[in-house]
Amino acid sequence: MTPTDFLRCTMANPTNAALLGRLAALALPQCHLTAGCLFQTVWNARSSREPRWGIKDYDVFYFDERDLSFEAEDAVIRAVARAVEDLGVTVEVRNQARVHLWYEHRFGSPYPQLVSARDGIDRFLVACTCVGLELATGAVYAPDGFDDLEAGILRMNSRHARPERFAEKAAQYRARWPWLTIVP
Repeated sequence: MTPTDFLRCTMANPTNAALLGRLAALALPQCHLTAGCLFQTVWNARSSREPRWGIKDYDVFYFDERDLSFEAEDAVIRAVARAVEDLGVTVEVRNQARVHLWYEHRFGSPYPQLVSARDGIDRFLVACTCVGLELATGAVYAPDGFDDLEAGILRMNSRHARPERFAEKAAQYRARWPWLTIVP
């Protein structure tokens, strides 16, 4: 799979295509559509399923270190919700500049202060799921490439190794796409 193939496949999901246009208009710094809405669309294509099947939410990462308050992030969350309310999907928006402020409380382990939205993408638990589309440029970001994603090989991400959480996440994916292979 090439970046062009990945883009073509993920844009077959009409929600992804709609989000790219609408969110780009908000001009959020370093804004990326990322996570399940992308890699699960690829797995749905391989499974001959409808592109949106099984996608519970659509993740948007941006990076704005000018104001790390919850209120600033909440204003962006509300602006995105208004922009996409007619799509009938859940859009999860997170400012990657402030994840370190709440991550440990929520997940029980420390989290470094990130320097970009791509740093957040780099830290997904499963390596092949580290993918994103930058809204301003349309650039595909995939630090681990596409071979494992296309083949359905789930490996722990060495940049954020959390064995218990990886096992849980990989099992959840395999329950929905049984052909996936979990590599211990």
